[in-house]
Amino acid sequence: MNNIKINDIVKGIVTGIEPYGIFVIVDDYTGLIHISEIANKFVSNIANYVSIGEKIYCKVLDIDNDNKKLKLSIKGLNYKEFYKNRKVKESVRGFTPLEENLSIWTEEAMKELEH
Repeated sequence: MNNIKINDIVKGIVTGIEPYGIFVIVDDYTGLIHISEIANKFVSNIANYVSIGEKIYCKVLDIDNDNKKLKLSIKGLNYKEFYKNRKVKESVRGFTPLEENLSIWTEEAMKELEH
């Protein structure tokens, strides 16, 4: 039984990269992320976005249950798996660099706005 629904965010594995899109396996379904569903800007090289074997998150646009096929999108998503459960290593200096530079950055921004 399939629990995947349209608009779900699902996790899949990149199995292929073609000039027109990315192939992804999600459970027992084969999905395609068409090149137009990768980014809101021109995509000149799909390999700049994903690698074969990489785990990514995708939005389900359409489902063909008879043929076990999905139309997917990563447009506007933080699709890389490392975003989830990634811990940022704390700096020894903490917020000190922000405190030291905030007045400088604010002054520079105000000067830009004046021009």
